[in-house]
Amino acid sequence: MNPMTPEPAAGPSNFIRDTIIEDLNTGKYQGRVHTRFPPEPNGYLHIGHAKSICLNFGLAQEFGGKTNLRFDDTNPSKEEVEYVDSIINDVRWMGFDWDRLCYASDYFQQLYDWAIELIQSGKAFVCDLTAEQIREYRGTPSEPGTESPYRNRSVEENLGLFARMKNGEFADGARTLRAKIDMASPNFNLRDPILYRILHASHHRTRDAWCIYPMYDFAHGQSDSIEHITHSLCTLEFEDHRPLYDWYIEAIGIYHPQQIEFDRLNLTYTLLSKRKLLKLVQDGLVRGWDDPRMPTLSGIRRRGYPPEAIRSFAGSLGISKTNGMIELGRLEQCVRENLNKSAPRVMGVLRPLKVVIDNYPEDHVDELEATNNPEDAAAGTRIVPFSKVIYIEQEDFRENPPKDYFRLSPGREVRLRYAFFLKCIHAVKDEAGQVVEVHCTYDPLTRGGNAPDGRKVKSTLHWVSASHAVDGEVRIYETLFTKEDPNQVEEGEDFTVNLNPKSLEVITAAKLEPGLANPPEGARYQFERLGYFAVDPDSTPGKPVFNRTVALKDAWAKIEKRGSQKK
Repeated sequence: MNPMTPEPAAGPSNFIRDTIIEDLNTGKYQGRVHTRFPPEPNGYLHIGHAKSICLNFGLAQEFGGKTNLRFDDTNPSKEEVEYVDSIINDVRWMGFDWDRLCYASDYFQQLYDWAIELIQSGKAFVCDLTAEQIREYRGTPSEPGTESPYRNRSVEENLGLFARMKNGEFADGARTLRAKIDMASPNFNLRDPILYRILHASHHRTRDAWCIYPMYDFAHGQSDSIEHITHSLCTLEFEDHRPLYDWYIEAIGIYHPQQIEFDRLNLTYTLLSKRKLLKLVQDGLVRGWDDPRMPTLSGIRRRGYPPEAIRSFAGSLGISKTNGMIELGRLEQCVRENLNKSAPRVMGVLRPLKVVIDNYPEDHVDELEATNNPEDAAAGTRIVPFSKVIYIEQEDFRENPPKDYFRLSPGREVRLRYAFFLKCIHAVKDEAGQVVEVHCTYDPLTRGGNAPDGRKVKSTLHWVSASHAVDGEVRIYETLFTKEDPNQVEEGEDFTVNLNPKSLEVITAAKLEPGLANPPEGARYQFERLGYFAVDPDSTPGKPVFNRTVALKDAWAKIEKRGSQKK
């Protein structure tokens, strides 16, 4: 492995790791471990791929092996250079590097030559059945299929037809090359599967050199063989394909890697289907592949998820033979734990309420020392200004507070973070009866947040000095779907019926402490008491835009929610 590759997150042992250890002990692959991560470049990588990335790269690194990044680019009608570039960027962002960068298209000539060998040995034939007819001939789970009427063509005729397919003499779908296996097999994948189809489409690398393309099942195992992969790790949907994987390799008589299947990652409130994610992008239901509500690696990167947190999450997952559902909150907790240690603390007020401190000197400014990160002493401190007029969150004031509400209200005293004790005197309302301004007094002897006489307060509020505040835009994201399983729909409905209409709230009048005027793109912060936020690329000089990465837990919000549910 490349030395820049990070150590994999510690996680539970699993049957794949145990298999590798056994293979090393028996010398099955001469002491080698060589894995590959083989995405098809037909979309952006998502959080589900992160599990496979960490598994393939992590296991190889653990045992001093190698990992290839290989693009299974056998379907030019759906593949684009944009997707290739994004996948390369995402794997690097995840913190990994590869031994070799490969493409299945590198092997098109070799695959074609092997297909000819299968024809010559009587194990493949050119079929004239249409796609619909092939499905009909394939039979049912309880009934065997019917052999194609073209199955017994001579070797010479098959070679001639296959050459003409390659030369572009036939239209798309007119003919296929199929393997001769067993039309009575209980495994549908072995019922004379298609090896090659005709597709007059320009390939992103080979351009128009080919008009026939190998099917995934034919290209995948042979690519593993060419690259001398030892352990070919696939998700469970490929378990029924393993007999075909083995059949092709044995029929050709080449080096035989070991395919091993594991459970794919499924997250609550999250779709991990490239086809459905593409629909969201193409239909304009999200802003693009990197929309922070998307589960793509580019989307969660823009949202502010650190790659270290993704690796930690992937490392904590078990590897099994049963697909299950993981709570989204588990991923979010890994993000919180990482950012709690690494993110600088700042203060920002999202929904500002003006507070005038009546007894604070006019035109005076206190410079207060604030801790950058209590979890990291080396992060140091910063200076934040404090003045006569400040902003607090609207929800931090109640004129008629309910029980167990300890924030600011008439006659109540609270602590301002890093600053002073503040006591509410009265509120000013507009013509509609809405509170627009609160008047308070402060105790100058409580600078730093402690009273010399030892009196206590029950709440600490964040704030921003009004005369020093930076205007900012803040985007609050919720889950993109309202159902834990977005695929659950009524008959005739599309998955988009489960889209959450409140998945994005844009706040344009946020007030931020002055140090956030021009933060670097992608920088992550904890807005005290509010959550973790990341600087979005849409930011401009003097007008930052922040994406909420993940919220902090809010005890009062839970109390308030319970109260509303009782009504």
